[in-house]
Amino acid sequence: MRVIVIGGGMFGASAAYQLARSGAEVSIIDHVHPGKATMAGAGIVCPWATKIDDPEWYEMYAAGGRFYDQLVAMLAEDGETEFGYRKVGALVTSSDAAELRSAGERIARRVGTAPEAGDVRLLTPKEAQGMFPVLREGLEAYFIPGGARVDARLLSAAMVRAAVKHGAQYRNDYVTLELANGRVRCRDGRGQHLEADEVVVAAGAWASQILEPLGITHPVKPQKGQIIHLRLAGVATAQWPVLLPMTSHYMLTFDDSRVVVGATREDDSGFDYRVTAAGQAEVLAAGMEIAPGLVNAEIIETRIGFRPAGPTTKPIFGRIPGIEGLSVGNGLGAGGISIGPFAGKLLADIVSGRTPEMPVAAYAP
Repeated sequence: MRVIVIGGGMFGASAAYQLARSGAEVSIIDHVHPGKATMAGAGIVCPWATKIDDPEWYEMYAAGGRFYDQLVAMLAEDGETEFGYRKVGALVTSSDAAELRSAGERIARRVGTAPEAGDVRLLTPKEAQGMFPVLREGLEAYFIPGGARVDARLLSAAMVRAAVKHGAQYRNDYVTLELANGRVRCRDGRGQHLEADEVVVAAGAWASQILEPLGITHPVKPQKGQIIHLRLAGVATAQWPVLLPMTSHYMLTFDDSRVVVGATREDDSGFDYRVTAAGQAEVLAAGMEIAPGLVNAEIIETRIGFRPAGPTTKPIFGRIPGIEGLSVGNGLGAGGISIGPFAGKLLADIVSGRTPEMPVAAYAP
């Protein structure tokens, strides 16, 4: 089977990798737009802490977190081990005692059926600050050992390389789609027709533009996120847990004394690829509030990503009804790093005609 996957972000790279592993002839076409969500995303994998209570969505979110162990093992078999993934644990905290208590009850319910989360425990403020030294004093925190962090841009690149090792082809190009007798056809940037049995559109915030010539109104829009990277010179941050303060902001660290603070959620921003004063102020203020020990950290860079935000938190993936050979994988929103690799596997199963390992009707386009 010949499959064209449009988009090399988290969703597209995963689908392409799984398809190539199963023996399909895969072509990955990615225009590498500035602002691709995967290229900017700071990766936290800790589904058990989310405040979103939609049971159907949570089942997908939790399955995405659980899938990481399998994905890491797969990639290791293909020689890919460098993508910033490490189970460093997660600290869930709040300055509101009632909110923290509610979070603890929610986490306890969820980890009862998720052994991969580890033995959750409530830390004293001193213990919490011992794990995350720049944390504000006086904050208790729940520690979830199974929480992990990953570098999204390195992970997507690793999946693309692994797909190529299984015979896939990768090209930096853009495509246009058209209909011919009810079947989708694909042309590259030079207007040349590309032969394929199946076309998968996993182009994130740009998918709506790609699908529009087919008469499809795809309900995914860009949501701008500004994410600040700081450096604590001389501080060993590699083992610090991810920090989840029960707001829309978060914090995580990497091996090079780097602390990542995110992120804005700017709706109706279009593709405004600019670092703004308001965005910087929002993220820095949120970071300083929860971790005042960052006051002397150096600002290294601010990354901008356009999350593919759908009308709900649920991802959108599966075959497009009424058009032969066309599937879509999109709408990951802020949950892309947790959900994306697993959703890509489910989409690969759909495209290949295999039965996905969990019900997917709720996510159909």
